[in-house]
Amino acid sequence: MTDRRLTPATPRVAHVSLEGVLPAPRYVAGQPASVTAPLADLCATPDGARDRQLLLGAAVRVIDAEGAHAFVRAEADGYCGWVAQAALGPEAAATDRVAAPASHLYPEPNLKSREICALSHGSHLQIVARHGAFAETASGAFVPAMHLRPAGSAEADPVAVAGLFLGTPYLWGGNSIWGIDCSGLVQAALQACGIACPGDSDLQFAALGHPVDLHDLARGDLLFWKDHVAIATGPDEVIHANAHHMAVTTEDLVAALARIAEAPGGELLGVRRL
Repeated sequence: MTDRRLTPATPRVAHVSLEGVLPAPRYVAGQPASVTAPLADLCATPDGARDRQLLLGAAVRVIDAEGAHAFVRAEADGYCGWVAQAALGPEAAATDRVAAPASHLYPEPNLKSREICALSHGSHLQIVARHGAFAETASGAFVPAMHLRPAGSAEADPVAVAGLFLGTPYLWGGNSIWGIDCSGLVQAALQACGIACPGDSDLQFAALGHPVDLHDLARGDLLFWKDHVAIATGPDEVIHANAHHMAVTTEDLVAALARIAEAPGGELLGVRRL
């Protein structure tokens, strides 16, 4: 059985990579594009429930279109779904990424000018020039240069990156500083460190790291439950986006294990070390 989240196909078309694998009326190579909105929902159906979110500058491949929505595959993790066509633009090679928790775009290199929009950590931009403390984007907007790092650079510590999101509200399917869920936090932390990471916790459990014993827990290890994941900050504490606190929080390991165990299906599935 194919996983719809990772299958670049609709009832009308499928990506050429699926030819001979998945029957389809026709196969297409798709069209490369980039997300041009600060944040875009990636949905299970056109105008349907949100699965995940895509940040500014995310590279996608458009496979199909229906009305005001496009069916895309996110190139960073292969996640597939529907996104508003208004949130997409031509393919653009990012030069920089937002490494601060959040930033803003301005119409001019002046911090007193009215901001155009806010940007989340992990957004990608094409920078064409520098103007003192500001960097100019290909669209003609400006962003504080101190908030940026080269697109190909990597942070050293996923736990430190996750810590940038402390206090961020919990949001099912969220991937930004304005709202994030457990797997979104893990993905943001790992991708900032140059580590490929799927979008959902079950996919992460299957794809990431190797098993280790809970009693050998170390900083950066991932703890998995059914529909939940946390990152160990050390042997006695985790950081996670959780619905109990409705925020990204740190939590005592023993307390977290006990609390989650009280819920149906709350047993720990395993620990993975990257």
